[in-house]
Amino acid sequence: MSSIDLSRFHQTFFDESLEGLDTMESALLRLDVGSADAETINTIFRAAHSIKGGAGTFGFSAVAAFTHHVETLLDRVRSGQRQVSQSDVDLLLRSVDVMRCMLKAASSGDELDAAQAAAVQAELESSLDSDVAQAPKVQAAAATAAPGKPRTAWSIHFVPKPELFASGNDPLRILREVSAMGAAEVSCDPARLPPLRAAEPDLCYLAWTVKLEGEVTLEQIHECFAWVEDDCTLEIVALDAEVSPSPSPSPPPLPSPVAASAPAPAGTAPKRPSLNVVEGGRSETRDKAGEGGSIRVGTEKIDALINLVGELVITQAMLMQQAGQLDPVQNERLLQGLSQLDRNTRMLQEAVMSTRMLPMDFVFSRFPRVVRDLAAKLGKQVRLSTVGEHTELDKSVIERIADPLNHLVRNALDHGLESIEERSRSGKDVCGSIRLSAAHQGGNILIEVSDDGRGLDRERIIAKARERGLQVLDSATDAEVWQLIFAPGFSTAATVTDVSGRGVGMDVVKKNIQALGGQVDIASQTGHGMTVSIRLPLTLAILDGMSVRVGDQIFIVPLGAVVESLQPRADQVKSLAAQGHVIKVRNEYVPLAELAQMFGIPGESSGPSAGILVLMEAEGRKIAARVDELVGQQQVVIKSLETNYRRVRGISGATILGDGRVALILDVAGLVRLFSTQAQAA
Repeated sequence: MSSIDLSRFHQTFFDESLEGLDTMESALLRLDVGSADAETINTIFRAAHSIKGGAGTFGFSAVAAFTHHVETLLDRVRSGQRQVSQSDVDLLLRSVDVMRCMLKAASSGDELDAAQAAAVQAELESSLDSDVAQAPKVQAAAATAAPGKPRTAWSIHFVPKPELFASGNDPLRILREVSAMGAAEVSCDPARLPPLRAAEPDLCYLAWTVKLEGEVTLEQIHECFAWVEDDCTLEIVALDAEVSPSPSPSPPPLPSPVAASAPAPAGTAPKRPSLNVVEGGRSETRDKAGEGGSIRVGTEKIDALINLVGELVITQAMLMQQAGQLDPVQNERLLQGLSQLDRNTRMLQEAVMSTRMLPMDFVFSRFPRVVRDLAAKLGKQVRLSTVGEHTELDKSVIERIADPLNHLVRNALDHGLESIEERSRSGKDVCGSIRLSAAHQGGNILIEVSDDGRGLDRERIIAKARERGLQVLDSATDAEVWQLIFAPGFSTAATVTDVSGRGVGMDVVKKNIQALGGQVDIASQTGHGMTVSIRLPLTLAILDGMSVRVGDQIFIVPLGAVVESLQPRADQVKSLAAQGHVIKVRNEYVPLAELAQMFGIPGESSGPSAGILVLMEAEGRKIAARVDELVGQQQVVIKSLETNYRRVRGISGATILGDGRVALILDVAGLVRLFSTQAQAA
């Protein structure tokens, strides 16, 4: 018989292990050293336990060996042999970093910093050795704390499902861990073994019964099985009914397998079994029937599906446009069918798009560690709070927003928040505050990074800008002054450090956000902090837009950028010395964009007050685009123009209309920057 190729499971192992490390890091950061709760410790332990088991199974011995030390330290904490300290948390966080690097090295072949891994492992070994030296004291303290604790006898019936073996886990190792908790008698259940000819290779007939004696709680037994709870059935009975087991939280539900003697009929879904726990004669049943499952699907498959659905939406729009020319009486049934197709297509589109949506916690969860480490490096006290972690955003957007947010958080910590001494002199809480929030706002998502630090210094920014040769009017609004910090190379830092001061962070922030079709604004009050607001589209695949006609061409204007449309009067339009025109709207002069001239669209020339003006806004500035007709509002599927043709100034993408024509999507932010620069120069 050929051996099983375990390499096909490697990627799943790496993905699940990295998720486990994220869980460990998050739990460690919220751990209260003074009063560490058992559930948080158990969460960290289970994650390390799973990683070690998987690493050993798939042959990543270095990862398994290192994680074994981490698991041992955590096991001593959860068993009460060791009191967790802040130095333990720091060591475990460094261990998580090493484990993450080891997994990435094993996955991609990247070079591992062996010296760092060896140094952290040496720290773990030293810490564990110190426990051994103090073991008699710990045991004596435990004996004093719980004099005369009764011994408890347990009967544990353990039946693994086939999935447990498929995942590479070893039930014998689990049984060894149970046996290590006390005096154990392990016996296999031969009654479940069928005759050889009747044996089904896909079923599991092995089962074990363990009689365990010792000072063991129900919770401790469940911890041994927690990491395989979905792949086994478990029955635990307290044999000495006169002794109440130690209090413990309700055990997690564990499904039982389909009985080997009565396999489910072909084509029939097996009934979801339940766990039966008997404690001193009391019975409790829990069912997992209501819980949902999940599968891992490659993003390339999701992208292909989204692209196909986009094509379906375009085809459906074409059919609806053609159907508009039919006689509604003679073609009633056809039109009803097309209407139903329209509803189903939209529902399918929404369902498929939802598969790419991820909660903002996917990004927010990394910042507690960033803030903790950077605050310690800068000698500051910081309190981080997050709001709207469950707000969902497209995966492609959420992955690209992580770096801009990282720049903003680091900038708030380094530049925004004052030192402990400075905050104390100002009468502020010495512990600064940084707040991350996310919320849906129409068809966009609004992400804000706020701090209660010193805020922006208007005069200092203006002076620095003029020093760099930037033109700044004394009458410039605060919003316009704040935008100067996004200029390439702009920095007001007095010294350059390895944290900031080189003037690249905020420039990168703005470029990345603009590349996502978003905009960034700043609100600040000197001495009271600042807020950076980022508005992004929920997805890069679909856009709510207003279709407008210029000559014989159709353009799509992102609906979120449209302020209003108006018919201009001749006295509202002013000429700027061969630099174009501006229009006065409510005492504000707005640059006028001649789209026909810009994109070379043929047509009869018209006066400056002809046509319709669409007033658009981006980056806190406005622009008025002249169009010939407002066609309507529609949702369009975005196609990359740069991928399929080339980059065009003032255009962010393209879409296919119902009649088969290609419509270009306006890059409002790019147009604003272009025409505002011309107007300022004039």
